[in-house]
Parts: sequence; C-alpha cells; structure tokens
Amino acid sequence: MAVDAMTGPVIDLGELRHDPDPDPVPRPPRAHGRPLRLALVVVLALVTLAGSVVTPSRPAPVTLPVRSGSDVMVDGDLLLVLEPANTTTRRARVSAYRLPGGEPVWQAPLSAEARYWGMTPLAGMLLATGYEIGPEGRETITVALDRATGAYRWQQPGTVSKLTDGNVLLRSGGETLPSTLRAVDPCCGTVRWQLSGTSAETTVRGTERGVDRVVLSQVDGPVEVRDAITGAVLARADLRPPDGGRVGLDLTKDLLLAIDRGSGTVTAYGLDQLDARWTRARLHVDFALDCGPVLCVRTGNNELQALDPATGEVRWSSTQWGWAWPTGGRLMANISGIGPLEQYIVLDALTGQQVADLGRWELYQLGPGGRLVGIRRHPDAGVLVGELDVGAGEVRIVDVLPDATGECQAITGYLVCSAAGGYQLWKLTD
Repeated sequence: MAVDAMTGPVIDLGELRHDPDPDPVPRPPRAHGRPLRLALVVVLALVTLAGSVVTPSRPAPVTLPVRSGSDVMVDGDLLLVLEPANTTTRRARVSAYRLPGGEPVWQAPLSAEARYWGMTPLAGMLLATGYEIGPEGRETITVALDRATGAYRWQQPGTVSKLTDGNVLLRSGGETLPSTLRAVDPCCGTVRWQLSGTSAETTVRGTERGVDRVVLSQVDGPVEVRDAITGAVLARADLRPPDGGRVGLDLTKDLLLAIDRGSGTVTAYGLDQLDARWTRARLHVDFALDCGPVLCVRTGNNELQALDPATGEVRWSSTQWGWAWPTGGRLMANISGIGPLEQYIVLDALTGQQVADLGRWELYQLGPGGRLVGIRRHPDAGVLVGELDVGAGEVRIVDVLPDATGECQAITGYLVCSAAGGYQLWKLTD
C-alpha cells in the first residue's frame, strides 16, 4: 500500500521475527448486514472443509537454517536469506539456497557494517540496503553482490529504487544532511547522472515498472520535476502560498498536490508541466492515496474522501475505512483489528458502496499486482491460508499448514512460517 510504490519483478519482502509483523502490507489499507453474514458463513464452511482434507500433492516443507530477524526472499529458483550481524557473526551475511529442495548455493558476508533491512534483485545482481554503523552516525548504504555466486561487486551510499529503464536510483542524505541523487547501472555501479548537495526534500513517482519521476522541493524556493532516467528538468515553479508559508507535497499518478496546511487549501498540478488543475479550500489533508479512477485523501478528522481527479469534487467520503488501494478493478479497504489481523472489505471505487466483506486476515501481496494471500491461525492448530479475490469479492481457501505455529511471511509462491524446530518453507498451492 503502500508508500513508494512497489517496484521490480519480485517480491513481497518479509522479515522473520518472534512477534508477528504489525503492518504486513505496503501502506496497508477497511461492512455490515446480510453480505457480511453470508461471507462469514462461506468462509467458515471453507475453513471446515479445508481442515478436513489432506492435500497429497503439496510438496513436503523445506526446513530452513534461518535465524529470527532475518530477511527472506525468493528470486526465481533461489531462496535468499539476509541474516543480521550478531556477537558471533560480526557482519551481516547473505545466503542463497536452491529451490525447491533448499540446497546451499553460496554464502557471503556483507562488506560494510550496517543494520540491513532490504534486498532488491536486478540485472543479475542482488542489492542489499541498510543503515551503516559508524562513529559519525547512520547513513544508508547499498551493497551489490553477484546473484549467481555471491561475489562482491560494488557499494555506494543511499537507498535503492528500480528505475523504469532497468537502472537504479540511489538516494542518500536528507533530514540534517544534504541529499544526493544518483542513477546507477546495477551491473557495475557506473553513475548515469547525479545531483549532489541539495537541501530539497525528495519525492519519487513509482509505477509497476519502476520509478520514472523525481520531485525536489526547496523549503524556501521552487519545486522541480525531473525525469528519473536522464535527470533532465521537466518543470520548475514556486508553489508556495501568497504568504510565503511552507507547502507540503503529495504525489499520485500524474498529479502533484500542494497542501497548504495553514489555510487548509489543496491545489492540484499536472506533474510534468506543473500546470494548475484545480483548488480545494477547507480541506485538511494528511496524505493522498491512489484509488484507481478516483483520488483518495485522508483528512485531519479521520475521514477518507474520494475526489474526482479532474475537478477535485468529492465523489464520496467515509470515516469507516482507514486506507484504500485499487486492485482487481475495485478498491480494497480496511478496518483495523487486533494485532496483525484487519478486516478487509471491497468497495466500488466510484460510489464508495461496499461490495463484499472478505473477513479478517494478516494480508500479503505476492509482487506488484500479484495474488493477495491472507493467513490466520486455524482454530484446531496450524495456519489457514486464503487467497482474496477482490474482483469476485470472495475468499478461496488455498491450504492449511498443520505444523506452522505462526510468525509467517509470504514471498513469491511460498510461505515461510515458524514451526517446531525452526522455520519451514511451504510452496503455495495454485
């Protein structure tokens, strides 16, 4: 959900912890009456059926030598594990295992001492990103390893985002430090273009193919839109209100929203030319969300409003839902639950009317635009796995993992869950 948009061909990235992740879906996004009762009856019937059926075609789970706190990812035929440093291993390390059997392929320590928190596979490389540990404070760093062998290739400061042309964007600095932007070839770290020493706040537009626009906003100066592939300036304008106060920016699709929180005024601009499209007064926006055919904004009074992106007019509003995001031609929305479980419902994007209730799940998305998989504890033991079909407004029970005890993470085509004796990898049935 966000939330830079998810980029790249892989992956729902998971971190194995002793406690369930309280926020498993990127920018996670929230029904009543007869449709809810029917949905619950269907789900309970399916749960009972799934719990009574043995699935002979399911491959045996693979036991993983993975420590708690590790990041786990599947890329093609490799299972990649990023283990944090501890008192025994002074540096973090990455290990690769061949699927489906889990045979070890390579293991490599990471060259820089850092608290690593993410991996990105791209162009035959594996990019590991984290906060570097040093006497001068923390700075983000990205280290590139050869995907096939684990051999070290290069490292540079910054967090990594995939660009639409296959290169990567590295962003470093920020807060109290000057920012640097670099477009880099992932094969060898060659810099394609660079902007150094800027004090501007940086926002990027992500698509399913990667990042394609960078927006730079000076505190006391103009806003600048750049092509992320070439670094070329596409537009520049001073978007501050007449009193010269600060303006917040939010980016969704082809619109840049300039939010004047002092007066409660929001102005929408076309992204590539910064041409004014519409203005709304008395609208106190916390943030904006891409809701497909409508533009969603979360207001200061905990209301979700759906606006016409062409005019800014309100299509519908509700205080019931926390977040919303488009999928399957409709909107997913949520109501916060207890712990990691939230109640997910389906909305008609243009009217805000509830279409279906999908129940309470710990939700994961398997890659950008991929399958939505929900998990929750089975009442008799193990973990129930369901696939949420937003277009059809229904949940399909995929499997019951009788040996899993929880602490699951979904990765492309698989679930990793704690089980007796450690962690196990289950291949999801189709």
